[in-house]
Amino acid sequence: MAPWLPDILRNPLAALIGDACTKTLIDELNIFDPLCLRHAVSKGLGLGIVLGGCIVKLPQLFKILNAKSVAGISLSSYVLEVLANAITLAYNFRQGYSFTTYGEALFIGVQNIVITLLILAFTGRTMIGLVTSVSLLVFTYVLFDASFVGPSILSVLYGLTIPLVISSRIPQIYAIHKNKYTGQLSAFAVFNYFFGTAARLFTTMVEVDDSLVLIGAVLAVVANGVLAAQMLYFWNAQAPQDKYRLDTKKTK
Repeated sequence: MAPWLPDILRNPLAALIGDACTKTLIDELNIFDPLCLRHAVSKGLGLGIVLGGCIVKLPQLFKILNAKSVAGISLSSYVLEVLANAITLAYNFRQGYSFTTYGEALFIGVQNIVITLLILAFTGRTMIGLVTSVSLLVFTYVLFDASFVGPSILSVLYGLTIPLVISSRIPQIYAIHKNKYTGQLSAFAVFNYFFGTAARLFTTMVEVDDSLVLIGAVLAVVANGVLAAQMLYFWNAQAPQDKYRLDTKKTK
């Protein structure tokens, strides 16, 4: 059957889901083909996750700037998450996986670095923030260069991101449990992160034949699910005394 969809629409679709599935689903209108339907849904979700990753942490960033406070936000959680983002990005890129299966790590990582610097700035550690940002950039560059980090070492590092993902959430989960308050933590970011990781689990199961990636996706859903549950439980909790406001810091 000859293609009926204009090339201006068909070509981007074919680039996303492939010529074979475009022919099956679009040209032949066989929308119930199980393999192509699952593949198309996975690609669509993956693209949505990547696009969502461009903005998922922006509400958190703006909330910090508007409040001039980092109350309730764990620095160690963000540092660990940035490390996991960098390793995830390098591993998937060097493995040759589709960008739609991991691309959000790039955009979320950049936003996490900015938030990490804000946390350091609002707690009077600006110089440490500059050193940290340079160190993270160098670390990321090294991961992408096979002459510095070989495939076997990178696989080990990626395996370490599995406990790293959990570790990055534990300080934040503990901080909320201890304070009984979510502080300046963005509900939009938390819930979007949870639903995004759930969707990423589906795309991983469909497109990526890699047990390390699958285990990481499962644990990310669990960890983000706990954080989302805390957000709901402490939704109307009263704020304790905020000692992390920039405008209340003592000056010498």
